[in-house]
Amino acid sequence: MIFKTIKPKKMSVQIAEQIRSSILSAIFCPGEKLPPERELVELFGVSRPSVREALNILATSGLVESHQGGGTIVKSLVEISAGSPLSELIKCERERALDVIEVRKCMEASTAYYAAERALPEDIRKLEKIVADMGENLEADKPSLELDANFHIVVAQATHNVVWLHLMQSIFDAMKQFQMSVWRAVYITAYDHRTLYLQHRTVLEAIRGREPELAKYEMLVHLKFAEQRSNIYVNQNRK
Repeated sequence: MIFKTIKPKKMSVQIAEQIRSSILSAIFCPGEKLPPERELVELFGVSRPSVREALNILATSGLVESHQGGGTIVKSLVEISAGSPLSELIKCERERALDVIEVRKCMEASTAYYAAERALPEDIRKLEKIVADMGENLEADKPSLELDANFHIVVAQATHNVVWLHLMQSIFDAMKQFQMSVWRAVYITAYDHRTLYLQHRTVLEAIRGREPELAKYEMLVHLKFAEQRSNIYVNQNRK
């Protein structure tokens, strides 16, 4: 017998499959919360036990993580996060952060390239909003650390390649403390902040103009600048 009897899938399995599909298509990105249980119950038109069982299925497979009172968070497909060996290594040996930036140069040159080819109007609008907010912070003499990080994540989203996105998010999570320290110690002049703003704007313009090679080049210019500043910070804090 070459065929097997078709068995109806449990409700919870069907729910889990739909949520999994949303995660793998980057509708829900790493670090984002899924809708709360009561909302999922309404969206799927099912009972709360079915939703809870579906979330348990996803948690067991490593796609989400539930926090008491904090909702259900989408996990990265690539396990590089705060508290991971890479994150701890960067804390103990700051020079390793420069190795990560070297890797970022290769990765983000490619994400900028593909973003310029594939970005949808919604992606462009998100990038424009981030750059506009960076411009406002520049005028108000405020730092744009979070906006800077968000810009790079949105560029990865604009590739519409979920692996790029999860890799980028994971590396940014591991580098978060180091990047905050660099911003506080090295990016302190109006020149630094204006340079960062202009660099992000030129990457945006290349992506918006559908110029992949230019987007790749401008992203490398930005990351080489970041590498230089990070190198200064590491040298200042050598033991």
